[in-house]
Amino acid sequence: MNSICMNTSLRAISGLPARGRRALRGFTLIELVVAMVVSAILLAIAIPSYQSYVLKSHRTEAKSALLDLASMEERYFSTNNVYSQLPTDLGYGTAAFPIPSVGSGYYSVNQTVFTPAAPPSAASPAGTPAYYQFTATAIGNQVKDTACLTFTVDSTGVQTSAPSATGCW
Repeated sequence: MNSICMNTSLRAISGLPARGRRALRGFTLIELVVAMVVSAILLAIAIPSYQSYVLKSHRTEAKSALLDLASMEERYFSTNNVYSQLPTDLGYGTAAFPIPSVGSGYYSVNQTVFTPAAPPSAASPAGTPAYYQFTATAIGNQVKDTACLTFTVDSTGVQTSAPSATGCW
């Protein structure tokens, strides 16, 4: 009876059965290493994927800037009957092309303008229409987006990208 009382009193003092005390010791080294390996694998997959999505999201800024410039260029042409030569004509604060950075600074924009239009001639009976082309070129970290380094839109509405022609616009 005495030994039963002593075992009972030891359990009461410790407050927990023997298997509960073992669980409170913490994690083993192997468990910690396994958890670190699993998290390293997840990070190795997640970080490049995240960076790819960030680069793709910056493309939207370039495309929006080009389409905005094209619409302002058409508005300018409708009132002046000639395409602009300066970004200030279109409402940009920069005095000349190329515009060093657009929006958050991931692309620079350049313009090519062929104006005034050439009148009809023997070589070109229809004449040469006035023409513009805006090109956004990746700068800074955006150069890592090797699939879509440049975006182009012209006065006919054609939208192209390089070096890849698909998946950018």
